[in-house]
Amino acid sequence: MSASAQGRRIRGEGRIAKQALLVVAAAISVLPVLFMVLTAVKSDDQYEDDVLGLPWPLAFGNFGDALRGGEFVTWFKNSLLLTGGAVLVTTVVAALAAFAIARMRFRGQHALLSLNVSLMVVPPVVMLIPLFIQFTQLDLVSTYRGVIVIYAGLTAPFSVYLLTSFFRSVPDELFESAQIDGAGHLRTLLSVVLPISTPALVTLVVVNALWVWNELLIALVFLPQEEMKTLMVGVTLFQGRYSLNVPVLMAGMLVATVPMVALYLAGQRYFIRGLTAGAVKG
Repeated sequence: MSASAQGRRIRGEGRIAKQALLVVAAAISVLPVLFMVLTAVKSDDQYEDDVLGLPWPLAFGNFGDALRGGEFVTWFKNSLLLTGGAVLVTTVVAALAAFAIARMRFRGQHALLSLNVSLMVVPPVVMLIPLFIQFTQLDLVSTYRGVIVIYAGLTAPFSVYLLTSFFRSVPDELFESAQIDGAGHLRTLLSVVLPISTPALVTLVVVNALWVWNELLIALVFLPQEEMKTLMVGVTLFQGRYSLNVPVLMAGMLVATVPMVALYLAGQRYFIRGLTAGAVKG
């Protein structure tokens, strides 16, 4: 066998091995979701008889049991409010800050970006006690606006970093044209930059919404009232209440998962472009 043929064979085997590894990784990721979906439509007796078996007949009444009483709906509304509010505040603040860092010249510009990047590695748990003391003094504990401010602050460093990278990749000619037309910085941001930043903005919304929606610690500490609990906190209580009825528990968790899956599917065509948009120009 010639050296070129042997090289092609080795490369072919390498591609097959990579594909097999990706298939295994995908299967490992999908199996828990498949288990949750199948269990959610089983009756309790079916689950007790065969945990891994296929459900038949389908028990859609589990969803009614999960939603009964209105608590689940209240938790769902609270999560929507906090997620929507935090993502909105973060996106607005990050867009303004990223534009200033990427396109405006001022002293300490690079130091500010470095400080922002360093904040990305600070775990939220180390700020929990100082935040609680400060928010208690400001009467922001047990308020939606207080938790929205915390979520916005925690997601801002990544948001500023992502948008700064994207804004730096925008061609200079667009800014020069806007300047010639007499547009100021804010008008340039609103009329030139944001309309072409859809991939980065969608990526930002999806990533931040996923984090806020699934966050547990901040919501548990800062929203202690029963009627203010988020869906993730509620599901934790839900698990204790229905620990003996796993299908109802899985039905509730499936309902909690659907909004974020739908959000990701809606924005997936922009997702990779948004994450890699600033990679070619720094």
